[in-house]
Amino acid sequence: MAMEQQPHQQNAEEDLDLQIQQLLWACASYDLTKIRELLKTVPASVQDGETGYTPLHAAINACHDNEDIEPAKEVMRLLFENGAIWNDLDANNETPGCLARRLGSTDLYEMMVDAGVRAELLMNRLDGFLPLSDDDDDEEEEEEGGEEVGENPGVIDIDTAAGNTATTASTPTIHLNGTELTGEDASTSNSAYLDSSLSFSADKLIDSSSNGVMMEWESSIMEESAALLLPTPRLSVLNIGHGMGIIDTLIQTKSPSSHHIIEAHPAVLAQMQQTGWRSADDETSTSTKYPNVTVHAGRWQDILPRLVSEGTTFDAIYFDTFAEDYKAFRNFFEEFVIGLLKPQGRWSFFNGLGADRQVCYDVYTKVVEMDLFEAGFDVEWTELPTEEAEREGEWDGVRRRYWALDWYRLPLCKFVAA
Repeated sequence: MAMEQQPHQQNAEEDLDLQIQQLLWACASYDLTKIRELLKTVPASVQDGETGYTPLHAAINACHDNEDIEPAKEVMRLLFENGAIWNDLDANNETPGCLARRLGSTDLYEMMVDAGVRAELLMNRLDGFLPLSDDDDDEEEEEEGGEEVGENPGVIDIDTAAGNTATTASTPTIHLNGTELTGEDASTSNSAYLDSSLSFSADKLIDSSSNGVMMEWESSIMEESAALLLPTPRLSVLNIGHGMGIIDTLIQTKSPSSHHIIEAHPAVLAQMQQTGWRSADDETSTSTKYPNVTVHAGRWQDILPRLVSEGTTFDAIYFDTFAEDYKAFRNFFEEFVIGLLKPQGRWSFFNGLGADRQVCYDVYTKVVEMDLFEAGFDVEWTELPTEEAEREGEWDGVRRRYWALDWYRLPLCKFVAA
């Protein structure tokens, strides 16, 4: 039998609800004095129980019919200073940035993007630091047989930037292909994905949880990627993630001098053997169909150190994995590309970071550009239309769309000043 709510508890909840409504109203009326007063007791990240509006939503929505947006900007700055979250969703599944974009408030939208970039960069930087603990706590954990002290279980977003990818409940991990790390399915970790079964068809590759691993609509993106990476014949290339073989087939049309492929999923490796991409079921094999192709069976984290130690370098590198977060990707370009790419070489990746909504895509584009520059790379973006993703029946059988945008930003990366 449920316990009855105590009067003082009920009164406290009613008082809080009243304060939330007062804060939302103050934000909508741009009353900075009242907002500052309420923020002493009410978090800037609260949400209305019915609409899901946060104070940021309220400030942006009220600016819709107001030509002077400066008061809204002042309120938003104050809210960010007090911990407002840039990507909380309302009842219409819109972040504050989504709302600003729909209402045509370009300046407020850019403010939301900049706030998202600051938040994601901070989360990425914090991931490099371990929580401090004293020696007594360490000894107690060891005696109790708990996890080894010093492990950092947090997964950082950029999915993910991400999802699609932070250590707070409000920011899900984002994979490079836009998949959010939520729920129990084969996309929640790379190990779970590699243990899952796959279904191959003419237009898509899906995992055991019906997540799209790769789809045929990506072909135009892959075609342009191959053209930019391999502008002349007889270049050496490394592709990480074979999938449906779309980009590897396109690479072959460029007559590469050598073509290395890294693939980790057993089902894809078996399919590659059947279709002539690899000759034997061992770690490294040559192709039975393409004389210049070498396939490395395994995770890139295990194979790339060996290639680096052997002094193997490439004119071009492409990266397109599944069920890996931005932290893994950042490790790839910070630790390995510098040792694998020739000085005048080029590299790229499938850019699906936050592709479920425009504001996330814009945020993660800026974040990855900053991280690439810090790692020693310039990036040029080519925008391509993605109308193929909207073809009738294109997403039939796929659990959730990992692409919901009209344009794709194709990255082409080179060493700074190369």
